[in-house]
Amino acid sequence: MKIAVFGATGGAGRQVVEQALAAGHQVSALARNPAKLALTNDNLTIVAGNVLDAIEVEETLQGADAVVVSLGNTDSNPDDVVSQGTQIIISAMQRLGRPQRIVIVSSLGVGESKDQVPFAFKLLMKSVLKKPMQDKERQEALLKASGLDWTIVRPGGLTNGPATGRYRAGLDPKISAGQVSRADVAAFVLAQLTDLTYLHRAPAIT
Repeated sequence: MKIAVFGATGGAGRQVVEQALAAGHQVSALARNPAKLALTNDNLTIVAGNVLDAIEVEETLQGADAVVVSLGNTDSNPDDVVSQGTQIIISAMQRLGRPQRIVIVSSLGVGESKDQVPFAFKLLMKSVLKKPMQDKERQEALLKASGLDWTIVRPGGLTNGPATGRYRAGLDPKISAGQVSRADVAAFVLAQLTDLTYLHRAPAIT
């Protein structure tokens, strides 16, 4: 496949790029600072640019079979960069007419998963994490209204550990937020590109 990746220099996004390349896929990655990827691979195309630029987003999408979005909030971007960037990606996909498959990395605690996070995290969601979580709420709403073949992946607390394959994922509301490695999240995200079990669904992974 050819996979377009947005948020490729973040923890989970970079894992998606590395694992996709290791599996023999072609990857088109949008990065404001391409040097941050520091990867050399004949199957990797790095587009220097910003997810808030529609032209650069369309360039990243050219020829793609599927899209992975792993955007995060940073000090150098507006508070709504995740939802705004996702809307630009969605609009570009709709204009181009392809690809249709899109998987985004969101977070447990968003939408109907609010009760799957511990009390302490709920307090953070109302204070220091209020704006990022509201941004993810808007992102998910935009995706659900897009008409695309979407899946929302909601991980628990992210770690930098290796891929283990030992994680719990699914729609059971009893799945509570625990720690999961970015590498395991990336492996699960890549599997969703061809597995439609969670089409138009939002599985948790922890």
